[in-house]
Amino acid sequence: MNKKEKNLPKHIAIIMDGNGRWAQKRKQPRTFGHKKGADVVRDIITEARKIGIKVLTLYTFSSENWGRDPKEVYFLMNLLEKFLLSELELMRENDIRFIVSGDLTKLPASTYKKVQNTIKDTGTHKSMVLNLALSYGARQEILQAVKKIAEDYKTDRLSKRQMNKLGQDEFSNYLYTAGLPDPDLMIRTGGDIRISNFLLWQMAYTEMYFTEKMWPEFSIADLHDAINTFTSVERRFGREGKSKTQNKIEKGALSC
Repeated sequence: MNKKEKNLPKHIAIIMDGNGRWAQKRKQPRTFGHKKGADVVRDIITEARKIGIKVLTLYTFSSENWGRDPKEVYFLMNLLEKFLLSELELMRENDIRFIVSGDLTKLPASTYKKVQNTIKDTGTHKSMVLNLALSYGARQEILQAVKKIAEDYKTDRLSKRQMNKLGQDEFSNYLYTAGLPDPDLMIRTGGDIRISNFLLWQMAYTEMYFTEKMWPEFSIADLHDAINTFTSVERRFGREGKSKTQNKIEKGALSC
């Protein structure tokens, strides 16, 4: 491990973009890219566990993705089911707990069953959490949290006193990601510089890393590059202070 990785991010979130475009550039169907992308997922999960990442969140299928060609959606759900079956042993051997963030009511019955079975099967694992953002949208997540709070207040599960004292931590407990630390590092592949309705609440102070590489091209070395970039940043969370770069400039180590 690179020396810069001694201060690892506890939680890495990844937008795995570019499967379809990668395949099309090779004059292959989009499904070819999704298959290759699944192989990369396996490599990244294994490496993240190996180096000590505690939470890995993968943006697997967005709430907007339901609007894609039904044949592609069917393929993706089927691919997810096969992935869960094939990687269950990996999760068992590496003490990885599997969870999901998103609106699971929209999943096909067979996919829903396999997701729930994997959650149950790995529920006691503690070394790393693998969180799939599945049928996920951040605006929808925040909206459903507000609705849950209103319903709890209406039914007296949340008292007026509790409502008046409701803060950020309490609100976070109503999100899909309740109990997880906020991401320290977000990685997006595929060249786009946006977060696409992903963890809007949770990524208020997340460091962001964008790469032109398509997801099927993303390697273990690329993961380490992103982590090295993260460890070089002084995270101040809105507090006053000078960055490492500013300090170097003042000391004459860098010229402008």
